[in-house]
Amino acid sequence: MGRAAASRARRSRRGSAPTASPVVGSRGGRGKKAGGSRTEPGEKEAAPGPDAFDLGAQSGRWAAFRERHRLSCEEAARLLLDAFEYRGLVKHTGGCHCGAIRFEVWASADLHVFNCNCSICTKKQNRHFIVPASRFKLLKGADNLTTYTFNTHRAQHTFCKTCGVQSFYTPRSNPDGYGIAPHCLDEGTVHSIVTEDINGKEWEKAMKEHKTIRDMSKP
Repeated sequence: MGRAAASRARRSRRGSAPTASPVVGSRGGRGKKAGGSRTEPGEKEAAPGPDAFDLGAQSGRWAAFRERHRLSCEEAARLLLDAFEYRGLVKHTGGCHCGAIRFEVWASADLHVFNCNCSICTKKQNRHFIVPASRFKLLKGADNLTTYTFNTHRAQHTFCKTCGVQSFYTPRSNPDGYGIAPHCLDEGTVHSIVTEDINGKEWEKAMKEHKTIRDMSKP
């Protein structure tokens, strides 16, 4: 075989090796395996996992943050996303009297509370503030809740089976959110409360005239 032919054969053999697809977050197409070791020449790389994304110059800070707080990638991402999406809000916690029901909710430290005079709200003194469903999380007690409905059955009056306390519910005015009882929140996160009376006895008229209540359950 002549020199030219041998050179072409060597180039052909080098070019026949499988081409590794670049890992997201790697530079120049040279990545690392999920475990941190570099891919051997000619070895096909595994598909990028959930941790494989390009943090650029922030990769060191990201790794140190996770290690310092002992967080998984998902936990760290959720923490930072919550901090960004819920800017200006605080995380309140609360529950029923016996402790079977516990929840957390992101809302302002300055609460806007509705005092409704409809038949059921009057009977149970249902003062509440409204939040989007995405900002509420039931921590425990789903199996210890029971629900009462009446009339249109749109409002879901949930309460604890054991102690009977309603710490939150789904309002008729905001079925895509929750009404939270401020008096069922733990101490220390509420700065102030402003109470607005709402005429639940003439519910349709009150909803038509109110300018903002429907928007309070929108993210």
